[in-house]
Amino acid sequence: MRNWDYRYCWPRDAAMSALALVKLGVIGPAMKFLDWMLEILDEAERTSLVAPVYTVTGAHLGPEAEIGELSGYRGSRPVRIGNSAGLQVQLDVLGPIAELLAHLAQSGADLSNEHWRMMTTMVDVVEQRWQDPDHGIWEVRRARQHHLHSKVMCWQTVDRGLTVANYVGKPQPHWIELRDQIAAEVLRNGWKREVSAFCATYEDTEPDASALSVGLSGLIKPDDSRFLGTIDYVNRHLRDGAVVYRYRYDDGLPGSEGGFLLCTTWLIESLAMTGRYNEAQSLFDQYVSLTGPTGLLAEGYDPHQQMTLGNYPQAYSHLGLINAALRLNARA
Repeated sequence: MRNWDYRYCWPRDAAMSALALVKLGVIGPAMKFLDWMLEILDEAERTSLVAPVYTVTGAHLGPEAEIGELSGYRGSRPVRIGNSAGLQVQLDVLGPIAELLAHLAQSGADLSNEHWRMMTTMVDVVEQRWQDPDHGIWEVRRARQHHLHSKVMCWQTVDRGLTVANYVGKPQPHWIELRDQIAAEVLRNGWKREVSAFCATYEDTEPDASALSVGLSGLIKPDDSRFLGTIDYVNRHLRDGAVVYRYRYDDGLPGSEGGFLLCTTWLIESLAMTGRYNEAQSLFDQYVSLTGPTGLLAEGYDPHQQMTLGNYPQAYSHLGLINAALRLNARA
């Protein structure tokens, strides 16, 4: 696993973490996170993107640097401070925030005019920027491309915006056209007939676990053959025992990494959604077995060295566990 400076707040990760708690009936942290996000949006231009990462006080990050004299955990150089991801374009960031707002609406939370302003601002940003290439959720260090997951999250922002609009009694019929326009492009450019799957970007046929978002988000139905094909593509090319790798392509960085535990939970959910409950339960049981002596999960796992890797404990891995457990429990 590579070394990264994690002393910051990723709005995407924070929203996903807060949402997992909302699903368990705990709303307080979500409302506090939204207050934090409102301050971020107040400092931004109306149609500018939310940055992928901020300091915990909401400030932009300084430059990334390496500390050459430190060897890192088990020699995993380089040790970095700062994070250049703060300068990247990541179009997917708004999707999880919109999802959080929609779930709060569905749970009957007291959404204010400020929350509605946040939602309209995010849809405005998507309307202006969704056709741009970006660096994607995995923060790869290469030229911008049209990442499938990013486009799906743009669609999700608008789709969940419609949910919030109906909840607050302010229908936005023109958002329906925007949502459908994004979906049509995803289905037209993201589907790769030669591999029978949605892939990492519009430009390639590389497997990427984030492509499972096309079904997990609801953009296509669980029984759609294109989602089923994507599940099988990820399962064949990215799964290794109990873990699923994010991708296998060159990301512009030296070294390699292990399986990414959040991706394993995405596959568990996808299998459960499509009726493959026994496979989903089996993978879930293997996933739970990766918890350490404290009952916590790391960011990744090397199935060959049988060793946990990366940030520990990792929010992604735990929110994924919650989501997968809830998805399996929904069958009961």
